[in-house]
Amino acid sequence: MALINVRNLGITLGAPLFTKLSFVVGAGDRLGIVAANGRGKSTLLRCLAGTLDSTTGDITRTRGLRIGYVEQAIPDALLGTTFYDMVLQALSAEQQETESWRVDVVLASLDVPDVLRERTVGQLSGGWQRLALIARVWVTDPDVLLLDEPTNHLDLAKIAQLEDWLNNLPRDVPVVICSHDRAFLDATTNRTLFLRPENSHAFALPYTRARVALDEIDAAEARRYERDMKVAQQLRQQAAKLNNIGINSGSDLLVVKTKQLKQRAEKLEDAARPAHQERSAGAIRLANSGTHAKVLVTLDDASVETPDGTPLFKTGRKWICQGDRIVLLGANGTGKSRLVGMIRRAITDPLASPDTVKATPSLVLGYGDQALADLPDRDTPFDTISRRFDIGDQRTRTLLAGAGLGIDIQNKPNSVLSGGQKARLGMLVLRLANPNFFLLDEPTNHLDIDGQEALESELMAHEASCLLVSHDRSFVRAVGNRFWLIEKRRLVEVESPEAFFASVSGTPS
Repeated sequence: MALINVRNLGITLGAPLFTKLSFVVGAGDRLGIVAANGRGKSTLLRCLAGTLDSTTGDITRTRGLRIGYVEQAIPDALLGTTFYDMVLQALSAEQQETESWRVDVVLASLDVPDVLRERTVGQLSGGWQRLALIARVWVTDPDVLLLDEPTNHLDLAKIAQLEDWLNNLPRDVPVVICSHDRAFLDATTNRTLFLRPENSHAFALPYTRARVALDEIDAAEARRYERDMKVAQQLRQQAAKLNNIGINSGSDLLVVKTKQLKQRAEKLEDAARPAHQERSAGAIRLANSGTHAKVLVTLDDASVETPDGTPLFKTGRKWICQGDRIVLLGANGTGKSRLVGMIRRAITDPLASPDTVKATPSLVLGYGDQALADLPDRDTPFDTISRRFDIGDQRTRTLLAGAGLGIDIQNKPNSVLSGGQKARLGMLVLRLANPNFFLLDEPTNHLDIDGQEALESELMAHEASCLLVSHDRSFVRAVGNRFWLIEKRRLVEVESPEAFFASVSGTPS
């Protein structure tokens, strides 16, 4: 049964985000919406929710349909509210009086600890804020659930928890999810819509299988376009030959045939559609200056501790060698960021580093943290590059434009950049530093799928040596060639991340 029917929908904001979009959302659907940053995913969700009017087309909903829309950010007005009250206030005044038990049911279904329920939302981690938004919407008992980037700020445990929660919802409640998390989409969806300015494609498949089908369509369209254009060129060449013969011989018949051949060529050219080319949100490129050293970092049973000196784990004797792409695995709070910080200090300030953590002197560090703290909000993108690298104003502006930061935004504060734009600016800083060793903490945060795949390709193509921390399972599987796991206060090497992923999700490995 179709609950939402979308017909010939189009949105134009300066340029078309999407056109002639038609699909239905029915009972049991788990629809993933995929597009690059800024290509209309959130806009489409607002249209489905009824909070934004489309430029063209229309959306019909079954009578009395209740739509629950979970946006990406918590309104500032709610930051001083407790977790419990934020969810309670989503109910009507009468429901708050007689059905407050619904809040307890929802919070229990999301495994919200009692201690967090009375904490103000502004004091919560980004992950718990995300779950508070979901609880606030779900308590209203919607018939359709719309989720905009629900895994943002979630660690692996909470992502697994959210997957389980979604998969245990009543099957007749459709869910529409906009996400860049490929593994999450595979785990929670049964349909995929690839949103494009023209010719969006929908498949009754989860993301990975749908992506294969989409790539096959794009490849077939590319072959068809090349074939049609080749035939049109041949027709024009034949027409030119006949035209010359006709002129020399004075044959009216050849003149007519020439005209017919030209018309056939024009018809083919007019009908031929080039294969879809995704308009880039900004290039991601890395560099690898290389080093002759075989061993880059040595850990000699280093002790990793909290700031107050409480021991977290011992590393044992470990080496990071040239060409290693090591993924550091472990639950939140086990000390991953502490170890990354120790290695960073060993490279940037070896005299202040303990003897148990040593880096070869030839290392040039490329460091990126998930908070993008190295990009101060008050600076502009132009300042960020020009102050650090002596490459000239014109080169700076050209590189920023190539990274997706056009002239119109290069002199605005970094605070106004989107998450994706900030991430690409951070990647440009890394590239210009020309490192030979990367320390990357959640590098795919804020990157769309194209950006994630570009980063994967760059790390592989340059044979980059790196230590990575990431909650992105698809990224970890694609990039890692060694895996270190923090467990039982020790750092151990494991063959694969799969057992850890399974332990986090509670499924057998």
